[in-house]
Amino acid sequence: MSKPDELLVDVATLVESGHSNQMSLTVVTGGAVITGRLAREAVWRQRVSEVLADSALLSDFSAVFTATTREEGPPTHLHFHVARILQGTVGIPETGGMYRVAIEDVSAWTMGDFSYSDH
Repeated sequence: MSKPDELLVDVATLVESGHSNQMSLTVVTGGAVITGRLAREAVWRQRVSEVLADSALLSDFSAVFTATTREEGPPTHLHFHVARILQGTVGIPETGGMYRVAIEDVSAWTMGDFSYSDH
């Protein structure tokens, strides 16, 4: 989207306000379909930092995610946790991942997350 969808920005703003972490969303961005639950940016950054800190090879990158804070103004990104990229009938990764998606890059979206089948 050349101009971010105001309704999607409003949804992201409500998530950032901390009132709920139960918002499930599915978006299309760059040809990929991502489905999962939205998180506040600070919570998302903390979780990514923890995962990296636990890695022997990637622990040096952990501080990058805790050093920055969100800018003032409306959110510019969606922060997914326990999310999957849908590929056919499979969700990747099976356990869910952490994705950051620029709101301006979302070409379509819907409330809720999509089910998938690994059969």
